[in-house]
Amino acid sequence: MNSFRVMLTPWLMIVLGLLGVFWATESFGEAACRFQQDRFAIGAFWLTFSDEEPLDDRFREIAAANFTLVFGPVGAQSVENAKKQIELCTKHDLRIIVLCSGTADSQLPEGPSCWGYRLYDEPGSELFGKLAQRVESLRQARPGRLGYINLYPNYANSKQMGAENYDQYVKRFVEMVDVDVLCMDHYPVFKPNTDTRHRYCQNLETMRKYSLKKGVPFWNYFNVMPFGPHTDPTESQIRWQIYTSLAYGAKGVIYFNYGTPQTFEFPKGGGILRRDGTRTRHWFQAQRINRSLKNLGPTLMQLTNQGVYRIQPTDDPAQVLQPTPLVDLRRAEVDPPHDYLVGSFVHRDGRRAVLLNNYRFSYTAWPTVEFDVPLSQVFEVSQQSGKEVPARDDSPEMPGFQVSLDAGQGRLFLLPDRVATQ
Repeated sequence: MNSFRVMLTPWLMIVLGLLGVFWATESFGEAACRFQQDRFAIGAFWLTFSDEEPLDDRFREIAAANFTLVFGPVGAQSVENAKKQIELCTKHDLRIIVLCSGTADSQLPEGPSCWGYRLYDEPGSELFGKLAQRVESLRQARPGRLGYINLYPNYANSKQMGAENYDQYVKRFVEMVDVDVLCMDHYPVFKPNTDTRHRYCQNLETMRKYSLKKGVPFWNYFNVMPFGPHTDPTESQIRWQIYTSLAYGAKGVIYFNYGTPQTFEFPKGGGILRRDGTRTRHWFQAQRINRSLKNLGPTLMQLTNQGVYRIQPTDDPAQVLQPTPLVDLRRAEVDPPHDYLVGSFVHRDGRRAVLLNNYRFSYTAWPTVEFDVPLSQVFEVSQQSGKEVPARDDSPEMPGFQVSLDAGQGRLFLLPDRVATQ
């Protein structure tokens, strides 16, 4: 009996080794079939120019505004047009999600810049079963490509969602549809008598929650033009929508809209481009904001959100900040009460990160910030270069470490991991 056991052991080791190789191969094969986001997504949606225009100039213009992702179609939804768009994105270092309605999966165009294909916008839960099959069939036919689906915002009604509430709607979606990116659109109202930014944050929190549970990134659309009840956003309101998304851990933000569609919804116009194709002020605003985003992007892609904390004017910052790398925020008497959003993260290499966001979009903030480590151990990700630079006091004549935040802006700091600080 003992000799049999000794003889059997090497065979068991071989079998277990082969099973390990099989499982690893299966796991690797499954991962290879799935979409992998290789950069932070700064999306330009609704390209309203026709495919008869000089598209090379158009795509160069999109890249010049520091976008990284475009959504087709441009002109007709044909495979031929999509191939041209993919080629132009490759040329200008952009990524694209194309739309080719009615095209078989095996005939969908591919290319190095093609991230994937638009499948559905704002589905009700009764469609989740069919969408699950569609995502899986696309993954088999086009391994590594994204089957892109955009969800309703949390102000959709229960009939639209096919669910009692928004959390149930998103929960059911991630349980039924094996997506590689979670996405929604939400357009907050910025008015003196109607401010729905809190609901925007609630929507981001739901996306944060389920993207972490499923282990996939999330993106969101935000508003850049007047329509319906929405005023035309200022640059600081655009910045607020973006940096708030970053605080919640978004790995992509999508401008609505790049062009100005010829529909009844947009009587004022006001997209990033006018209907005649010329640039509005939003193009230049986007170029400035996106430059910072592109520089922050490589670091943002390595962060996992640990929590988001709102500091309102009546709050004690030290109390709210206890779970974060920040110890306290103070202010000069002449400054308005605190109003911030703080995103806490862990870096892939184990370090901690914190994004401090000015919740106000009307004026700048100058908080005195106290970290839980000496300032010599704190670095900031430069929005001018993307490099990690020593944290710099913006007002060294004042006591403590001063941080200047433009209206709606956020700044990203890196600190040692908790073990290193003990």
